[in-house]
Amino acid sequence: MKRFVVLVFSFYSFVLGATEQAQQIFQDMAPSLYQIRLIDKATSEKSSIGSGFQISENGYIATNYHVISGYAQHPEKYIIEYENDQGKKGQLSLQTVDVINDLAIVLLAENPHTQHFMISETAPEKGEELYSLGNPHDLGMIVVPGTYNGLKKEAFNDRIHFTGSVNPGMSGGPVVNRFGEVVGINVASSGNQIGFLIPHDKLAALINNFDVQVEKTIDEQITEQLKANQNRLLTEIMANDWQTKSFAGASIPDTGVNYIRCWGDSNADKADALLFKAATNCQMEEYVYISEAFTTGSIDMEFHFFESEEISSTRFYQIYQTQINRAGASNRAGKEDVSEFECQHDITTDSDESIRNKAILCIRAFKKYRGLYDVMYLSASIDHDKQALVSHFTLSGVDKNFAQSFSQKFMESVKWN
Repeated sequence: MKRFVVLVFSFYSFVLGATEQAQQIFQDMAPSLYQIRLIDKATSEKSSIGSGFQISENGYIATNYHVISGYAQHPEKYIIEYENDQGKKGQLSLQTVDVINDLAIVLLAENPHTQHFMISETAPEKGEELYSLGNPHDLGMIVVPGTYNGLKKEAFNDRIHFTGSVNPGMSGGPVVNRFGEVVGINVASSGNQIGFLIPHDKLAALINNFDVQVEKTIDEQITEQLKANQNRLLTEIMANDWQTKSFAGASIPDTGVNYIRCWGDSNADKADALLFKAATNCQMEEYVYISEAFTTGSIDMEFHFFESEEISSTRFYQIYQTQINRAGASNRAGKEDVSEFECQHDITTDSDESIRNKAILCIRAFKKYRGLYDVMYLSASIDHDKQALVSHFTLSGVDKNFAQSFSQKFMESVKWN
């Protein structure tokens, strides 16, 4: 039996002006809005704050995972606390999380308010006016009108592009339509009235899977979610027909997916430069947040090309070696999160035998989330005296099979022109 059921109906079947609509929604739903904060046990002071909203009459509250991530990682250090619209405070218990979509459900067990938000059955239409609720900068609950602009382009996991102010402290607050139904959850801002929301169907899926999830520990939930997300990501990328594209004097891979974006730069405009340098960086703009010190779920690729007839071979090699030494993992991780890298060194030749590389493949294991690894690959050409090509990628949070197949496909796509 489900512990709670979310029903959907319209609060407001009549049409009001935008200002009156916002005021009416805020007035009616204020008792179901909460500030969510982590309290450091040692100091009894707030460590982080966000927003949350009640989704059932028996006290279940939705918020962002990142709002309560400190507790999820270190429950011995923090407590989760709420403050309601009347200033009443109390303790919450963490029930389930979805780290991929940055969601969490907590429980207010003692005398919860019976009124709660309803989740919409449909997505908004592009251009539809929405209302974001939350507690920005610890200043008190507010409502901010904005516009639905569809799903963010060039993203692997769905995010809504919302034109409106989503400020710090509003994370985890609901975004509702004119009927007061939840269509999104505040999650991030890029400033200049550009906000991002988690689509309501992600919360609905977490609710529908609630009974299964709560039978597992939070660490078990996170492990399963990370594995499923990276398996889906890399399966899609590996199944794609990779092309090659020109890069200075070489060719490099083009994975063909729109959520890995590439940016380039060179010193071709410097006529007096003794060394020609070009660089391309291809990366996902999204990642999975585990804690302030630990992120995962991303793919990064870098390519550097050097060429010179003007400097000595010794100086050329020094510059080349400096670039190699700069390579490192692209995701954040600390000693408590991952093991030390273990590396294998090899000399490789591409499929056309046009380029010989000194290659290094390094792997480090996740300590808490078993079966997941960070993988770092670096190859540097060794067959040209005055030309050099350095290729580098990082995969974060993958299993070893994907690491091996990705490495092979990557190596086969890097060639001299």
